[in-house]
Amino acid sequence: METRSYAIIGCGMMGREHMRNMALVEGADLVAVADPDAGSRTLAQAEARALGLDVRVFEDSAALLAEAKPDAVIIASPNFTHFDVAGPVMEAGCAVLMEKPMCTTLADAEALERAVRAYDRLFWVGLEYRYMPPATRFIERVHAGEAGAIKMLAIREHRFPFLTKVGDWNRFNRNTGGTLVEKCCHFFDLMRHILRDEPVRVFASGAQDVNHLEERYDGEAPDILDNAFVVVDFAGGARAVLDLCMFAEGSEEQEEISAVGPVGKLEVKLPGGFVTWSPRDKSGPHCEHVAVPAKALEAGSHHGATYYQLRDFHAALTSGAEPRITARDGYRSVVMGAAAQESIATGMPVAIDFKDED
Repeated sequence: METRSYAIIGCGMMGREHMRNMALVEGADLVAVADPDAGSRTLAQAEARALGLDVRVFEDSAALLAEAKPDAVIIASPNFTHFDVAGPVMEAGCAVLMEKPMCTTLADAEALERAVRAYDRLFWVGLEYRYMPPATRFIERVHAGEAGAIKMLAIREHRFPFLTKVGDWNRFNRNTGGTLVEKCCHFFDLMRHILRDEPVRVFASGAQDVNHLEERYDGEAPDILDNAFVVVDFAGGARAVLDLCMFAEGSEEQEEISAVGPVGKLEVKLPGGFVTWSPRDKSGPHCEHVAVPAKALEAGSHHGATYYQLRDFHAALTSGAEPRITARDGYRSVVMGAAAQESIATGMPVAIDFKDED
């Protein structure tokens, strides 16, 4: 592929994962990174040395944009900074890959989505769970109609608690938009993508029952949810459910997705990587194992998804193709997460209507 220059703003865990994966993408030339935190800059420098990269390190993203002049920027800064970081990057005319969630408030997400409509550069939102190879294969088979028109979609994530971030900013809803925005925008995007439909109603129940209860930050207790059930009704009549538990790190499988239609049931489990077809005629089950290349697994913690997304982003950047995951996708995933948070707070279902979005 043709070579393009890249920069990363935000050198925390996800920023450094992008560094490792970018080294695997032919033609992706990482020239600069920026982070206001000295510790993150030190870790990024060490990562660059380990990868054999000559990367300039900046404390200030404005200086990076002015001096490095990259073709594309990956925004991996803390979630609550995304909106403010995106403006100068777009003013500089760079292509953008913005980590999820696109923004942490509905107002910022809507404003950014509208700004991107008039932006003539590539703008891609990093909802990379679509790109985990077993999930990708599962979605291909659902879209091929193997199970018929899907009536029920279930996503279960039973995993570990929120990771430690610089200053533990992810312990508070005001910084994340809430767990169902910060973490679960991935799953709401998957629901829309798998069903190829839009949500009309969200009803959720959740709480903070186990994690971070004893932590205090300047005397303030964390307020992020650590478990929830979310039911989503879609315009075409399908229903989807999210089952989230963030104190289940002993689980054999972290994510399980199933789609059931009148012909049968398809499911995928991660990290196991098995896609299972169970037809209603009881001639199954039939299992297909989808392997993830070792280099992609070793470069990150998202089952290879970061590599495959970067590969497609770079292909779109060099060819002029449209983004596969758009600002509209990013905005709508935030809306769904915010609706789920509101439903938990009020105990009531929340209606969603994207018809009036324009």
